[in-house]
Amino acid sequence: MPVSADRDRPHRRVAFLVVAAAVFVSNLDLFIVNVALPAMQQHFHGSSLATLSWVLNGYAIVFAALLVAAGRLADRIGHRRVFLAGLAVFTLASALCALAPAVGWLDAARVVQAAGAAALMPTSLALLLDATPPAERPGAIRAWASIGGIAAGLGPVLGGLLVEADWRWVFIANVPVGAAAIAVGARVLPRLRGKEDGPLPDLFGAGLLTAAIAALAVALVKGDDWGWDSARVLGGLLAAVLLTGWFLRRSARHPAPIVELPLLRVPSFAAANTAALLFTVAFAGMLLTSVLWCQQAWGYSALRTGLAIAPGPLLVPPVALGSAVLVRRLGAGRLAALGTLLFAAGIGWWVATIGVRPGYATELLPGMLLTGLGVGLTLPTLIGSAAAALPPTRFATGSAVTTMARQIGAVVGVALTVSLIGTPHGPQAALDAFRRGWTAVIVAALLASAASLVLAVAQRRAAAR
Repeated sequence: MPVSADRDRPHRRVAFLVVAAAVFVSNLDLFIVNVALPAMQQHFHGSSLATLSWVLNGYAIVFAALLVAAGRLADRIGHRRVFLAGLAVFTLASALCALAPAVGWLDAARVVQAAGAAALMPTSLALLLDATPPAERPGAIRAWASIGGIAAGLGPVLGGLLVEADWRWVFIANVPVGAAAIAVGARVLPRLRGKEDGPLPDLFGAGLLTAAIAALAVALVKGDDWGWDSARVLGGLLAAVLLTGWFLRRSARHPAPIVELPLLRVPSFAAANTAALLFTVAFAGMLLTSVLWCQQAWGYSALRTGLAIAPGPLLVPPVALGSAVLVRRLGAGRLAALGTLLFAAGIGWWVATIGVRPGYATELLPGMLLTGLGVGLTLPTLIGSAAAALPPTRFATGSAVTTMARQIGAVVGVALTVSLIGTPHGPQAALDAFRRGWTAVIVAALLASAASLVLAVAQRRAAAR
């Protein structure tokens, strides 16, 4: 039974803290691992950026592929059980990451960590709602949604502080938080029973999606090394297409598919998710290039890099909260298009102004502020539009699909960035390489802007019916 509102309000607060801690560390991982990447490259001598990119991409691929399946499994066997199991896996894998003696070990542990995150993320909100009376649920949802923004704002600085000690601390820090959340969560989280009937989620389909995204990422990351017209790159791209086709065909026939294809026939939902995917390609490229430029080109420490990046993410939560008024005035699609254009303008500022000599206040900072403003206007608007396009009965599945689309965008963004930057030798070569990467980020942002305008048209047509 849900926790009684009259009997146990402190109980509910503790349950929220457990959920918040788990969601915070899983969101934090994206930002602190980015900041730690150059330190990992120095530690694992001879490891290229292409090799280490799998520390990011392995996590994102598995998280994207298992997210919906984990949510469906939790609905079937119980949210509390899957949440605690996911948190335990995430915590154990964090310890394995910290102990990694080689890059292969680290990549494998990150895959396990992603599986745990995929189990705890979709169940966290469900548990929070289970423990909250209906009248208080809107506030609980807003509080839950704000955790990601807080993690984004604090992530670069916390990552910099931890890396100053040792890059392994970005993973060690998860262990006591996860262990405490498991111990307390086992006592305070609601014990609602899951639905024992119904088909199991399509785990084979999740495997197909994983293989398809991985094949695409390998082809993009290795394109420069192997040659874009080489058999291996073309084979990887072909494999990605064929596996995606197989996945879609299976999703159309399976009783519990990873992606419910009828959802993609809802114009507003499809446009919002396309825009979110494209925008996350740009966002992932921006985040990785800014970290690498600060540390490798300008010689910043990890802590100084975190402080340099922080102004952009710190803008996101207040801008996101204040954007509700603009959504009502401009419409979601047009506001998202505006946000993507501001984001592209921030990257364009870097292309036009950044040089090999550090000039933070006049070069990096203005672009970081523009990108933070763009993210704050764009991502919450697109996520909200995707959810609003569906009936309440499909909200959970639809939000999982949106998160999955964003994770796929992150994989593509990292892979493209790594391929375009390559391994430049000398300051001018590095500047030319990063300008190529930033140009690709601008293109992705402009494509997201176009998709946002398609969303605006779809929303107008839906409102006219």
